[in-house]
Amino acid sequence: MDTKLISSGVQYSSLPGNYIRSESERPNLSKVITCDDIPIIDLCCTNRTQLIHRIGEACRVFGFFQVINHGISGESTKNMIEIAREFFKLPMDEKLKYYSDDPTKTMRLSTSFNVKKETVHNWRDYLRLHCHPLDKFVQDWPSSPPQFKDVVSTYCKEVRALGFRLLEAISESLELQGDYIEKMLGDQEQHMAINYYPPCPQPDLTYGLPAHTDPNALTILLQDGEVSGLQVFKDDKWMAVNPHPGAFVINIGDQLQALSNGRYKSVWHRAVVNSGKERVSVASFLCPANCATIIPATQSGSSAIYRNFTYQEYYKKFWSRNLDQEHCLELFKN
Repeated sequence: MDTKLISSGVQYSSLPGNYIRSESERPNLSKVITCDDIPIIDLCCTNRTQLIHRIGEACRVFGFFQVINHGISGESTKNMIEIAREFFKLPMDEKLKYYSDDPTKTMRLSTSFNVKKETVHNWRDYLRLHCHPLDKFVQDWPSSPPQFKDVVSTYCKEVRALGFRLLEAISESLELQGDYIEKMLGDQEQHMAINYYPPCPQPDLTYGLPAHTDPNALTILLQDGEVSGLQVFKDDKWMAVNPHPGAFVINIGDQLQALSNGRYKSVWHRAVVNSGKERVSVASFLCPANCATIIPATQSGSSAIYRNFTYQEYYKKFWSRNLDQEHCLELFKN
């Protein structure tokens, strides 16, 4: 391939060799089933006890759920998806101004996952942004398309507010004070990955992103309303999570699994690609402050499964490994 990015507009008739997974590592798409019973939780539910119970059950049984009536307008989500598409359709020389394969940069366009370390790449380009505090980072964001900063700033603020509502409910579902998790995680960072998956000539041979868990606390995923690609691992099977109109997918991250002392699950998930259509998704990550110490909340009579650790320590370990190695939390067990 003659470019660093796959969002070049070039249509490939076959998959380049450095994207082809070995036979045992392929997605085996014919064995994937649709997940029909994923919880869809209405955040406008007036029965608080019932709402908290449903969120707790979803975190315990699934490790993910979808939310509707979440307070983020349809206009905001539509604008976010549209501006993402516009960005990835920019001319290559314009996009390459933002390219970097240095994961420490707070704003960068890159490809795959960790392109410097990998031997086999993933069929994905992404724009990664730090989003909190906004006034610290927004001036470095792309100035093209012209509305990019305004649209993404608005969306970031709304997603952050939703994230804190969810963290409060998750705290209560663990029989903790509503502000317990927020206090423990400190002044949470907020990152965003705007993902672009072009049509792929041989989707059975590669991934958009291979199986992984999220190293942060909570992930709020906006899916393209038309094209599915998210799959989660449950009951020893890969299941497709198809977009639900107006919903966000909420993923429990590694930090909430540790903080809940293993009661809630940071679920393995992956992104697959298709040959017919491009796909866009926007993942927003709430991350503990680097100095925050993650301490498992034990129930009476139980001991801590995980040792105490700082988020900085965890994140450094996560990025030093391959994405699809064993669960990083295994390295932090007592």
